[in-house]
Amino acid sequence: MFRHTGKITAFALSAALLCSGVSMDVQAAQGISSVLPSGGINIALDNGTGLESLQDQTGKNIQLETVVNARQVDEAKAAAAAQAVAQEKAQEEEMFKNLVIAQVNAYVNVRSLPSESGEIVGKLYNNSVGTLLAKENGWYQIRSGNVTGYVKGEYCVTGEEAITLAREVGTRIASVTCDGLYVRQEPSTESKILGMVAFEDDLLVLEETDTWVKVDTEEGDGWVSREYVDLHTEFVQAESREEEAARLAKEEADRQKAREAARQAQAAQNQTAASQGSSHGIDPSSVTISGDNEMGVAVANFAVQFVGNPYKWGGTSLTNGADCSGFVMSVYANFGVSLPHSSSADRKQGYAVDSLANALPGDLICYSGHVALYIGDGNIVHASNSKTGIIISRADYKKILAIRRIF
Repeated sequence: MFRHTGKITAFALSAALLCSGVSMDVQAAQGISSVLPSGGINIALDNGTGLESLQDQTGKNIQLETVVNARQVDEAKAAAAAQAVAQEKAQEEEMFKNLVIAQVNAYVNVRSLPSESGEIVGKLYNNSVGTLLAKENGWYQIRSGNVTGYVKGEYCVTGEEAITLAREVGTRIASVTCDGLYVRQEPSTESKILGMVAFEDDLLVLEETDTWVKVDTEEGDGWVSREYVDLHTEFVQAESREEEAARLAKEEADRQKAREAARQAQAAQNQTAASQGSSHGIDPSSVTISGDNEMGVAVANFAVQFVGNPYKWGGTSLTNGADCSGFVMSVYANFGVSLPHSSSADRKQGYAVDSLANALPGDLICYSGHVALYIGDGNIVHASNSKTGIIISRADYKKILAIRRIF
């Protein structure tokens, strides 16, 4: 074994010396000449200068080279990531320049012609956004949602001014592209794990680096790898006259249907939830649920029965454990309504409610990677996290991304 090892080491050492341009010439030790080849480099080991010491030095050189190579790879990755982010920002700014953002008290009319005599085809609400198509005599032609028409330029901003404003009025979202993505306390794979987020969860972005994104989660603010999220900015768009009329008609029809549906759902309110416990939030006994939307009130009353029950990631059981969207899904299932098991998908259910002031019991309150049920008086009931379980909280405990009405 010793002779075989000597041959390999001598070859490695000779290669290292040739690459570095260094030569060695010492007296050969007895017995070594039969092991080492005599052509090429003449390596002789002085008495006491063993082959093992050269092996050790060669190993250290290889380790050093490995460290240097790994560092170079990391630096190359970081440079590539920085370049990609810079390109994304440049493209984003070009897109923002071409936006038209309403700056009014309520809304600006979108007209069919660049004139006040043009027919009103929609409304662009304050801080809502359209894409600039053309400019004509102080009017901007825009496309926003399902609306294409003209708005008065004096009520909107575009160009360089729109770049800064777009970042203020837009909502920066990170959409998760893998399942079970870790959220960490610091932007490092060595940092403590705060929790996990699911595939297609939409998370509110708080901060960005070239390789990490700080997001708002129910477990607290944390960092996720930029590699596993898609980043985009969401804006409110115009509403067409047809969309407005349909929305108002649906709201009125739903109010009428809710009264009858609520009477049929009274039996559901009498179901008893198991395992009552501490809410770690607002005391359920101090909450009174009331309102004109009887179905929504029935949903809210049914939901609060489960306060104190456990949270379980991926769960849908109201008694044995549910996550946020699983809780909402199972509550509504009791009333014959099928909702997705996804907090981001819940943001597209039903129809939009414009503000918390107009929220009614039973509405879905959508947050960054989280969803809850509104129960009135500024309160929500939700499957919060593994520490607190199902609790009642203030609805404005963090930024609301959307409010959706099912009934």
